[in-house]
Amino acid sequence: MKTLPIYQVDAFASQVFSGNPAAVMPLEEWLPDDAMQKLALENNLSETAFLVPLPEEADEDFHIRWFTPGTEVPLCGHATLASAWVLFNKLGWQKEQIRFQSKSGPLGVKQTDDGWLELNFPNLASEERPTPSQILEALEDAPATSLFVPNDTNYLVVLKDEAAVKAALPDIRKLKELGNQGVIITAPGEDCDFVSRYFAPGAGIDEDPVTGSIHSVLVPYWAEKLGKDHLLAHQVSARGGVLRCELKGDRVAIAGQAAFYMEGSVHLA
Repeated sequence: MKTLPIYQVDAFASQVFSGNPAAVMPLEEWLPDDAMQKLALENNLSETAFLVPLPEEADEDFHIRWFTPGTEVPLCGHATLASAWVLFNKLGWQKEQIRFQSKSGPLGVKQTDDGWLELNFPNLASEERPTPSQILEALEDAPATSLFVPNDTNYLVVLKDEAAVKAALPDIRKLKELGNQGVIITAPGEDCDFVSRYFAPGAGIDEDPVTGSIHSVLVPYWAEKLGKDHLLAHQVSARGGVLRCELKGDRVAIAGQAAFYMEGSVHLA
């Protein structure tokens, strides 16, 4: 029987039961893909992150992969932040930064002076398109045009104000008909620069509580609209989360807090 460690951390949260819970499973070597997918399904969180250490001579420190209950995804912020918290606080990582190899290229995480964890993520390009009929039917007051993100196949839909984002009740079945990963909705914030919510039925998630990766496209969008590079973001799901963001050319810094929930062992036959 194989015994594997598992941790659960609430990311983009200052206390447990808020933010976005992620499972983190450090491995010595990769499990078969179907085994990792089954573990993610069993964990039944929006993401489970798997980490494998890389040789000392490699450019990065760990290879990271992320699985939702339904599929592997190319980029995930909250589970990367949770993984870094585990490495810094449970596994004795002593360096100032952790460098991850991923399907979306190199990623970094460092601790800020005030104890937040800052992700170094890619600046994801988007392109304007007519809003698909499924979104127009699923989401009241959706505009005629939206943005498409080729990297992860998400659509970005801009609504008129924060109240519209909070009140949105999209038809998840219609959104699933898009056949893509998901739909981001956003608007200017009342007590922050912008707010968002994220619906990802294509990845098996009706609504993700807090999503670091979508800020790889939200930050460049709002930086241009608002004329500023430092942005405070709130994801206004039921659990909610706060993100401090900065546009850095072709990279995006996304900082958040993390709250430790539990650790244990998984036993595989």
